[in-house]
Amino acid sequence: MVIIAHPDDAEFGCAGTVTKWAQAGRKVTYVVLTSGDKGGHDPDLRPGRLAALREEEQRAAAKELGVEEVIFLRYPDGLLENTLELRRQLAHIIRLHRPHIVMTIDPWRHYQLHPDHRAAGQAALDAIYAAREWYLFPEQLVGDTEPWRVREVYLFWTDNADHWEDISAWIERRILALARHASQVGLDMDKLSERIRQQSRQVGAQAGYEYAEAFKHFKF
Repeated sequence: MVIIAHPDDAEFGCAGTVTKWAQAGRKVTYVVLTSGDKGGHDPDLRPGRLAALREEEQRAAAKELGVEEVIFLRYPDGLLENTLELRRQLAHIIRLHRPHIVMTIDPWRHYQLHPDHRAAGQAALDAIYAAREWYLFPEQLVGDTEPWRVREVYLFWTDNADHWEDISAWIERRILALARHASQVGLDMDKLSERIRQQSRQVGAQAGYEYAEAFKHFKF
């Protein structure tokens, strides 16, 4: 499960690893907390239409990567907070989907200026804790629903990486998925490709790979 603030966060942060794991047979679910309705500069494109467009782009990108399901919670872009209600929703989603691994944004990254990124990462981690406890949000534990313990967490956009995933064989797929977010990255594929290759090459050099993505990795 990948829990992110906006459409395109996963494609910028961990898409090479997502498609690598999906092709290895793992089921991947995206949980996107906002629809990115503030992520535009065209005054003729209203926020409602922009949100719909960015959801379409995210679904197309997810399909490119082999992601099985995309869940949108549709919180307001730019105003995301780690509220008790958001934590409750995420804990319920985790209990229903039972992911062994959760990937999210590192909320402790130094000088992480985007409040949505900080809130998304913290809410995801708080929900992971809540989902495993019998007496937190017990109203969710009806029928076959039980507490669920996530086994591993991978935080991307981190200053404290201790795990690198080799994505050399999947760099093209990552670029193609990111290109689906045309409202954010434009239509110049050559420029986009060079940007992503350069970034992934720099990360890969830290671990001896041609291209890589870096994470802070936890096991529970």
